[in-house]
Amino acid sequence: MALKQARSYIRYIHTPARSRTSRVPLAYELHTPKQTGRLQPGLSNRNPIIFLHGFLGSKRENRGVGKVLAQDLSRQVFCLDLRNHGDSGHHPKHDYTEMAKDVEHFIKTHELNNAMLIGHSMGAKTALTLALQSPDLISKIVAIDNCPIHLGLTEEFPRYLKAMEEVQDARVKTHQEGDNILGKYEESPSVRLWLLSNFVRERDSPYLKLRVPLDVLTTAIGPLGDFPLKGKSVQFTRPSLFLRALQSHYIPESSFPVISSFFPLSHIVDIDCGHWIVQERPEEFRQAVVQFLKDNDEVD
Repeated sequence: MALKQARSYIRYIHTPARSRTSRVPLAYELHTPKQTGRLQPGLSNRNPIIFLHGFLGSKRENRGVGKVLAQDLSRQVFCLDLRNHGDSGHHPKHDYTEMAKDVEHFIKTHELNNAMLIGHSMGAKTALTLALQSPDLISKIVAIDNCPIHLGLTEEFPRYLKAMEEVQDARVKTHQEGDNILGKYEESPSVRLWLLSNFVRERDSPYLKLRVPLDVLTTAIGPLGDFPLKGKSVQFTRPSLFLRALQSHYIPESSFPVISSFFPLSHIVDIDCGHWIVQERPEEFRQAVVQFLKDNDEVD
């Protein structure tokens, strides 16, 4: 019987802005397929999907695709907020090693077996790092427009941080006021809307609050262009899919041998769009990912 809808759970976790512990509990949304009012038998035994967003993103941007994948693949989809993003806690260290350890902690805490990782941009490199560091936890991996090489972030990200700082300093009361300021830095309404999702309203204040630590993320710009395991003799010997945006520069052809050395069972699919593949080519993304995750699928 065809799946009719997916149901979702939201888990918000707040931690102090400068946590003394190195692990940051990660907020998440859980999307689960539903059939005739009841969860499908054996669903918890299917390899769950963990979806990781990119720099300045959050679980919110993956909500729609999370529901679709839960329905298409009949499994749980966990959309996470990485440290210093969304509703997750803040920490002064922001690099791929630490983010990968956070996700590993999430997997172990929730007792998830043979998880499938999907990550975009910063989330892709986080997923790649985790797969190489703890390969026994992961069954498959999808890296969206990023790969295991040293390649700096493009110039728009420092510009976005500066724009968000100006909105924060202006103490705006509405997202429209914030959009008016962001318009000086970014022409695209959809990008401005995405940036504004980081400003939230609080009950005890008339002003919008920025929920990401700009100082930490500004410092992280450099390290996020690197890959922590470059030059290491490690491999992830399970299937991996790299979705390469042809109008982006994050997976150059020169990276193909490096990808193969780390991920010998990798496959690269080209998609003719910019860096935000999920948003720009949602159906091409869905078809590529569903086919890849269905191939040789195994129930634990």
